[in-house]
This record gives sequence, structure tokens and C-alpha cells, in this order.
Amino acid sequence: MAGMPATFANDILQLIFNAQAIANIADNAGSSPLTNLYVALHTADPSSGNQETSEATYTGYGRVAVARTSSGWTVSSNEAENAVAVTFPACTGGTNTITYFSIGTKTTGNTGLLLYVGELTASLAVSNGITPQAAINALTVTQA
Repeated sequence: MAGMPATFANDILQLIFNAQAIANIADNAGSSPLTNLYVALHTADPSSGNQETSEATYTGYGRVAVARTSSGWTVSSNEAENAVAVTFPACTGGTNTITYFSIGTKTTGNTGLLLYVGELTASLAVSNGITPQAAINALTVTQA
């Protein structure tokens, strides 16, 4: 089985999170390249589905756009981390227990790509008045 060298793994993360081209392989010059990635919250692992699978349903919830730039994501040593706080809309009704986050390509719906899924280190109980937030560097994606 072949593996991915560390340098190329970092290049892949820079392409996805910072829109940096990989010479002679991939670029960001499409007719309408993504300018944002979208972070979503989930009540269970969405890995076998899409970004809507087990997505949070509390009243007021919505995915959060994070720029595909070095000001939105920090990439180094085969890891990407949010360079800005990711603040979700406040809960105005209903409840959810959040256990996962995902990063995808659409602001709503399930037609975009589900790029990465991560389990939270501790579940988050969301109810009326709670504003879920991921602090800077709290969301970490590792490319191996």
C-alpha cells in the first residue's frame, strides 16, 4: 500500500483550505472557485452520508462560512486549523446535543462535498440562548 508523503499532504490541505495551487496538478482557476468552506454541527457521525446527515436542527441553526484563505485557516505540518473563531447562530428554540463537526462545500443542502468530519472532544448541549462556538485552532483537520 502506498502512502502520501508529508509534503504532498500539506499541499493538499493548502489547496483545499487556502486555495493555493499545486503546480501542474491542481489549481484554483476554475470558472467559479469556492471562496468559502462551510462548517456544520452534527448530533452523530455524518461520515456515511452528506453534510445534512445528523445535522443540528435547533431553531436558528445555520452553517458558518470560513474563507478559503490563510486568514480563515492555518495550514502547517499536515494539519489545518481554523484561524478565526467559528460562531454559529444562537439557539432560539429546541435542543441538540452536538458531537461532531464537518467541513463541506455548500452553505445549505446536501449537494456539496462533505470534505472532513471530526468528533468533538466533549459533547455540547445546545438549548435556548446557547451560541455554539469553536475557538481559534479548535477545529483541527489532519491529512495523512
